[in-house]
Amino acid sequence: MEIREISNVYTALPQCGAFLKAISDESVRHVFLSGLLASSASVFFSAVAERVNGKKNAKPKTQNCDAPSQQFKTQNSKLKTLTAIFVLQDNEEAGYFYHDLTQILGTDNVLFFPSSYRRAVKYGQRDAANEILRTETLSRLSAQTAAEALYVVTCPEALSELVVSKRRLDERTINIAVSDIVDFADLGRKMRELGFKEVDYVYEPGQFAMRGSIIDVYSYSSELPFRIDFFGDEVDTIRTFEVADQLSKDSKQQVRIVPELAQLTEEKQPFTSLLPEDALLVMKDRLYLCSTIEKIYNDGFSQQAMTERLEGATEVEQQQIMRDMRKENNLVSPSKFREEICRFRLVEFGAQPSGTPQVSIEFHISPQPLFHKNFSLLTQTLDDYLLQGYRLYILADSEKQTQRLRDIFDSEELQQMRRNREHSLSANHNSQLPTLNSQLSNSQLSNSQLSNSSSAEPTIQNSKFKTQNSNLPFTPVNRTLHEGFADNDLRLCFFTDHQIFDRFHKYNLKSDAARTGKMALTMKELQEMEPGDFIVHVDFGIGKFGGLVRVPVGDSYQEMIRLYYQRGDIVDVSIHSLYKISKYRRSDTGEPPRLSTLGTGAWEKLKERTKKRIKDIARDLIKLYAKRRHEKGFAYSADSYLQNELEASFLYEDTPDQQRATHDVKTDMESARPMDRLVCGDVGFGKTEVAIRAAFKAACDSKQVAVLVPTTVLAFQHYKTFSERLKNMPVRVDYLSRARTAKQTREVLADLKAGKIDILVGTHKLIGKAVEWHDLGLLIIDEEQKFGVSTKEKLRKLKTNVDTLTMSATPIPRTLQFSLMGARDMSIMRTPPPNRYPVQTELGVYGHEIIADAINFEMSRNGQVFFVNDRINNLPEIAALIKKYVPDARVAIGHGQMSPEELEKILIGFMNYDYDVLLSTTIVENGIDISNANTIIINDAHRFGLSDLHQMRGRVGRGNRKAFCYLLAPPKSVLTQEARRRLEALETFSELGSGFNLSMQDLDIRGAGNLLGAEQSGFIADLGYETYQKILKEAVLELKTEEFADTFADEHQDSANTEYANDCTIESDLEILFPASYVPQESERILLYQELDNMERQEDVDAFCKRLEDRFGAIPDQARELILVVTLRRLARRLGIEKIVLKQGHMTMFFVSSENAAYYQSPAFGRILTYLQQNVRIANLNEHNNRRSMRIDGIRTVREATDVVRHILDLPVCD
Repeated sequence: MEIREISNVYTALPQCGAFLKAISDESVRHVFLSGLLASSASVFFSAVAERVNGKKNAKPKTQNCDAPSQQFKTQNSKLKTLTAIFVLQDNEEAGYFYHDLTQILGTDNVLFFPSSYRRAVKYGQRDAANEILRTETLSRLSAQTAAEALYVVTCPEALSELVVSKRRLDERTINIAVSDIVDFADLGRKMRELGFKEVDYVYEPGQFAMRGSIIDVYSYSSELPFRIDFFGDEVDTIRTFEVADQLSKDSKQQVRIVPELAQLTEEKQPFTSLLPEDALLVMKDRLYLCSTIEKIYNDGFSQQAMTERLEGATEVEQQQIMRDMRKENNLVSPSKFREEICRFRLVEFGAQPSGTPQVSIEFHISPQPLFHKNFSLLTQTLDDYLLQGYRLYILADSEKQTQRLRDIFDSEELQQMRRNREHSLSANHNSQLPTLNSQLSNSQLSNSQLSNSSSAEPTIQNSKFKTQNSNLPFTPVNRTLHEGFADNDLRLCFFTDHQIFDRFHKYNLKSDAARTGKMALTMKELQEMEPGDFIVHVDFGIGKFGGLVRVPVGDSYQEMIRLYYQRGDIVDVSIHSLYKISKYRRSDTGEPPRLSTLGTGAWEKLKERTKKRIKDIARDLIKLYAKRRHEKGFAYSADSYLQNELEASFLYEDTPDQQRATHDVKTDMESARPMDRLVCGDVGFGKTEVAIRAAFKAACDSKQVAVLVPTTVLAFQHYKTFSERLKNMPVRVDYLSRARTAKQTREVLADLKAGKIDILVGTHKLIGKAVEWHDLGLLIIDEEQKFGVSTKEKLRKLKTNVDTLTMSATPIPRTLQFSLMGARDMSIMRTPPPNRYPVQTELGVYGHEIIADAINFEMSRNGQVFFVNDRINNLPEIAALIKKYVPDARVAIGHGQMSPEELEKILIGFMNYDYDVLLSTTIVENGIDISNANTIIINDAHRFGLSDLHQMRGRVGRGNRKAFCYLLAPPKSVLTQEARRRLEALETFSELGSGFNLSMQDLDIRGAGNLLGAEQSGFIADLGYETYQKILKEAVLELKTEEFADTFADEHQDSANTEYANDCTIESDLEILFPASYVPQESERILLYQELDNMERQEDVDAFCKRLEDRFGAIPDQARELILVVTLRRLARRLGIEKIVLKQGHMTMFFVSSENAAYYQSPAFGRILTYLQQNVRIANLNEHNNRRSMRIDGIRTVREATDVVRHILDLPVCD
């Protein structure tokens, strides 16, 4: 069922007719809607909007509508459209109300008007993404026609700010439509005058870029930037485009370009002065609104906000800033606001009106009950509603959740509970029917009306209480609202799946796209090469980047990248060999690497040494893998009802990675071969949940589970996590560590031996001699790399026929994953849960005001605070400051120089809520998770790397409450550009994004070091990260094809896509490049060359061409030829060609260098011989210095060369 059909039911309500009648009477200034609770308010107002605007499907489908609503339709034609301003209590409530309205009405006419500030107004920190939403709303209101309906959702903080006048807004708006004649250069000049900044790459509002006949501009009135394509001076097309990939999205016929309005100081007025006179102000509580506006005005701007703005300004500028920041110039006064809202008609809804309304309309709504994942209580409640004649609707955003609910309701256990209950009620059920029927006949809408109002739905009779087809009858709705409710007039229940399962529900705003802009730029800058950067060439070693140079080749020019080495040696790298170079990256030590010296052989020796050591490690892994393939283990049974119930009740929505990992683990467990799987993923990506599901599956088959962790603190934490998730399940969880007394330990061991404990969490004690298992079936190891050698040896013996699941918090690099696929089963989790609360991240300067505010707020909701400070010596000083300004805070100090026992005691005390604030060094990062700690303050944030900050921030926001991260650093003006950009990127990108993780090379490096050992970290430092990856890939490939060819025989059977050459280099005298007239910026050209050169798949090349045309226009011939080189190289590798030379109208192909290689007996070489036999006049086979090659005449372009190679691949094999 469509969610819109719910509002169709509400258009038929007598309350809807009465409300429309009231608001169409101009003498009625105050209406109160009593009892309109939860999401029923947004559903009701959507129905009103549909009815007023006469949308399709909005006509009530009932025949017998009440008299008042019929009268409204025939007599009142005054109310043509409706402009309504919905004022909710705060930004978050407004966000959810906006979400509910847009689910039903769409986003075209529903606008969100937030505060322009990131935090409280008094701190003065503006948010560019919020400015977009504000400017869009102002722009739409300014251009609103009499026939256009607009619905604006806002909050008191947003209304407290003065906005620009309509006259000034119109003056500063550029209107452009397709087919307009506009002077291209004049448009650029006008945008500069309005304050737009010209850049190479548009990524945030207020920027524009001009290239060729294209202008990209990011207007403050649009969620996405515009791409305006000219044909001469005529506007040919207008499209929006995505910031992250710069790809066009939707076509537009006309657009409004609006600059930043927030900085304007003259002609400002209250927001309400832009509204039409007949607009409705809809709110919960007028008195609360007015008092909030008064408080914001009285607070004005804090000293901290003033200091931050004045930092680095000249004396004249400082005087101007102080004038601009006076509250009279920015905020609406309480008296002016009260005067303004009296001009409009007021609608209040909720429990209590403020004042005496002229019209009161009553609703009978109950909020959705809380079930706390208790499914027997849920089914009992739903049965009770059915018994009373209610119809059930369950709203969910995903079909999977609806299906899970059906599976749970259909399970034999729940059906048996329902049958038992039905049997016990059957005695008095018949006696209740007359009363029930009379109740139903007295309700304001009869069952016949209900069935008409949604004719596709089956009518639910009273006898529906009986379990028909063993199902609980409910109608799934394809989208969800924020809060479910039961309408006692209509006898309808609208329950949401996220409330049933205790999940967090997230709303999205249009500005979310803009927030990724800065992040996209940060990613781009991480990849860009600047002169002076250290670059690794896989053949020559570490050099310095010298820029892009044009080099004459034959009759034409080619672009090459210049690298400088020791002793002033120079290497020019062809743009066809850029896959051989990469930026030097290693862990963040800050020490520059040594430049390589050409011609000494040192670089080759280092590569060989690294490859040998990698082979030793990989050999062990592959042997273990091969041995395990032949072992016999326990095959677990398929999922039970309880398993479904456990998985359905997970707080967040499963990501595709998590689903895949869960499926892989369960498939491994159900097979007879012992499982040995590694699950890798970043902080908070759901690894523990996968482990809990596996543990529960083992316990359901009466097998015991050992959960092995490296520290006592983690043991206690995992014990709490497992216990909490499995508290209503028939399993017993316990833990073993040095924190337990001798008596407790003896009891646990006795129960374990007797089989009374299903899941035991513990440190290395778990695998000691004293521990006897009744029937161990699954071993879960967390952070295996942190255990010592002796523990690992014991584990190896234990592992032979026990299923093993290992977890690692450091993300394993993708290439590393593929390289080791043959050696170990892996599940990589790279995406965060989509409905996790974003962590609200704020930049600030160290001071008691911001620290006290953050701690007081968290304590006011009974939460806890992490305070991270990387220096031990000033921890007591910070503790004293917290004590002074937050006297009732219980502060604990923890750092690495304490004894392990002392530190454990503090951390476990913090977990048990003995302290409010944990003041520590970076130990927070090492795996501790406390769901009650939802604020983290990081002092001297500029000293930390991007990944460290990201990891620490991931420690909060683990529950279903909003979390905060405060990054305290010196004022922006004294930070380096890199530190400032890093902190701003984190602040802007508050969600745990997968793009974020993919960019963080130092995390990947740490992951590689953890997986392969400390010595390998040294090799990574010497070689650079990408070069190390390439050598790793080669080493594993050699092992698989040589030493372990039999083990992997099934992988190497000849197929059409087998590649016989590892690499194919291209040399040519053709002009194949991106002309400077086509891509003007050098750095952009280098990035494009690199991106193209690293492509393997044809679909990637096609997408690249599409992006290129979209951003820069039609692709010139030289660029088309360059793009074909990728295809040529890929096809050539399948023919065993290691090098192609395209010069002077000939193509020379050099084959695999080792003459004894199996390649010369392969079908690929057979096809070469077939071509040679068929084309003896133009093709010659040569051999020089034991190197075979074939020369083909008459090849003048890359396209001709590609066609020949493709033709050879299609030939039959020569006999």
